[in-house]
Amino acid sequence: MRTLYHLWLNPFSRKVRIVLAEKKLEFTMKVEQVWERRSDYLALNPAGEVPVLIEPDNTVLSDSNAICEYLEEKIPNPNLLGRKAHERAEVRRLVAWFDRKFDREVSNLLINEKVMKRFLGLGEPDSGTIRAAQKNIHIHLNYITFLTDRRHWLAGEEMTLADIAAASHLSAVDYLGDVPWTKYKSVSHWYSRIKSRPSFRPILTDAIPGLPAPKHYANLDF
Repeated sequence: MRTLYHLWLNPFSRKVRIVLAEKKLEFTMKVEQVWERRSDYLALNPAGEVPVLIEPDNTVLSDSNAICEYLEEKIPNPNLLGRKAHERAEVRRLVAWFDRKFDREVSNLLINEKVMKRFLGLGEPDSGTIRAAQKNIHIHLNYITFLTDRRHWLAGEEMTLADIAAASHLSAVDYLGDVPWTKYKSVSHWYSRIKSRPSFRPILTDAIPGLPAPKHYANLDF
């Protein structure tokens, strides 16, 4: 049995969870409180980050993109990276957009300020940082609108890792109530299609003690 070390609101962990489910691979999950810097966990991943996937043969994999590409090579169906070189390049470009730019400008800021500071006792959230992230998200929602107005999915005609990466980050931010869905109908329609997939359903059942999700979070049609 595969084991995935994760954190509930970590978008990179969510991305791997969805890919595993799309590939119909069974796995168990263990929450890893990375701030504890456990020596046993650091032996698995010296970076001390989640996710980490332990394969049935005890192969240890870390970094969400490395894990996802490994799974794509091992289990090529369904295809999540594109079938032609230019399609794979576009998927990887968009994955990098969300895993780097969106994370840096939106999800990492909000999760750190609204969740991590609270659980680690690091003081009150910085309202200026939260406002900056809430302003930045509009840039990304406009970009998703641009893409979905021209394509069936973000990278083309088929759902790919680009959609999974984007939805993983948005779902974490949505848990915090910081996605202005009503202003972005194209984005909400695209996200509804992602939310309705069996692979995504477990994400919608996540619950952090003392931090309930907004009522619309698990609603498939908002």
